[in-house]
Amino acid sequence: MVEEKKILFVCVENAGRSQMAEGFLREYAPKFEVHSAGTKPKSQLNPTVIEVMKEIGIDITTQKPKELTDEMISSSITVNMGCVDRESCPSLFVKDVVNWNIPDPKDKDIEQVRKIRDQIKNEILNLVKKLEPEQ
Repeated sequence: MVEEKKILFVCVENAGRSQMAEGFLREYAPKFEVHSAGTKPKSQLNPTVIEVMKEIGIDITTQKPKELTDEMISSSITVNMGCVDRESCPSLFVKDVVNWNIPDPKDKDIEQVRKIRDQIKNEILNLVKKLEPEQ
């Protein structure tokens, strides 16, 4: 039996990349406890992100941007989605962080956001393989 793992996806605004990662992990590995948060969260999710996730059958409309807290950081695995804003980059103060360096979907057209979504999906599938032992 796999021990329950807590996984936290962090980025600056918690409106795009980390929300997609949370949605994918809920879909592909529902037994894991998953959260996402940001250092400077927006008030709502990026609408293009919601749209590209719906295209593949994953509804993230109930997810909300959240501010990163010390309690969240105590998660077993913390994944930094990537930073442009170095001043508020989560990897600067979260130890033992995994950095994925995913581009920010903010202000990108839908085709670019689809590519980002697919990149996140691949990272999630690789993460799930690492977390779940061979049967």
